[in-house]
Amino acid sequence: MIFAQSKSISTSDINTINTAVPFLRISPDARSGAMGDVGIALSPDASATYWNAAKLAFIDKDMGASITYTPWLKQLVNDIYLAHLSFYKKVDKNQTIATSLRYFSLGSITFTDAYGATLSNYNPKEFAWDLSYARLLSKHLSVAISGRFIYSNLAAGFSVSQVQITAAKGGAVDMGMYYKKDVKLGKDMKGLWALGLNITNLGTKISYTSSASNKDYLPANIGIGTALKMELDKFNTLELALDINKLLVPTPNTADSTQAWKYYSPLEGAIKSFGDAPGGFKEELKEIYYSFGAEYWYDKQFAVRTGIFYEDATKGGRFYATAGVGVKYNVFGINFSYLVPAFHSNKVLSRSPLDNTLRFGLLFDFDALKADSKNEKPATM
Repeated sequence: MIFAQSKSISTSDINTINTAVPFLRISPDARSGAMGDVGIALSPDASATYWNAAKLAFIDKDMGASITYTPWLKQLVNDIYLAHLSFYKKVDKNQTIATSLRYFSLGSITFTDAYGATLSNYNPKEFAWDLSYARLLSKHLSVAISGRFIYSNLAAGFSVSQVQITAAKGGAVDMGMYYKKDVKLGKDMKGLWALGLNITNLGTKISYTSSASNKDYLPANIGIGTALKMELDKFNTLELALDINKLLVPTPNTADSTQAWKYYSPLEGAIKSFGDAPGGFKEELKEIYYSFGAEYWYDKQFAVRTGIFYEDATKGGRFYATAGVGVKYNVFGINFSYLVPAFHSNKVLSRSPLDNTLRFGLLFDFDALKADSKNEKPATM
């Protein structure tokens, strides 16, 4: 559930940035989903293809995969879901390649005419397919680049005001960087500090009609993250992580009669997005959203996670807590996350369609599978 904001907000204050294919910014990862949707600098696993592919250059396994399933907006409907598949393979000690597929089903929609008569039932769907390449530049630093094909079919074959609706197609790139370094935390405690930067969904505009002038921005985003992993003792590990994100999309300006912000190129819009808010620098700061999460591991086998996500009330108003658990056993890892309904002063102040969102994830460690087939003891995950 979204926490109510302490300051009253009028409708004139709200200036939300809207984009096409917003499913590209839905976290598909059950681990990070339990940590307030934090992940840019979090220790790497197979889901790094979404958060920051540069992390894969540091992964200590030869090959792995993940599957996540997320029922979406369960407070409203019961047939919308997001599925995510990812796979990575080490080419050598310095290079890793990966691919992932995100599939978003919007359930079943009934189309009617002006008189309420049923025309047909339709199943809108969207997907994005990625290819990623990550490389070590030094023992502390890695970079990555990803290419993405995007397909969105919301109502192809229908028409609105005699304008034919088509499936939208587009392409985008991600560029990531990841830095990590061992640190000493006191006399006996060891730690690992990491810093990440990721620019995502920077690409073409897309359109749902044949009109060349009616195109929408992709949800391009820049994120900076940091994480600190602490080995408390032989059996206990704690990792804290923080992400700061901002959409690289122009801010709507209703005072501009020309609506110029709609017609920038994607790159021009990304650059202008740092200083185009009608409310000036104060509004620009409100466009930044934050994630903070914590993860505790016992004996590298059982994890407990929690986190907070915050977005200003005038820019979408998402403000929620998350929690979850994880278990690792040989070949498999299982993750579960839950978006906690928020309470303030023991009273539910507002409701959100995101309330009680669940994510379920499976991780596959093929190194452990090979070791198990040879009756060998696999390396710890």
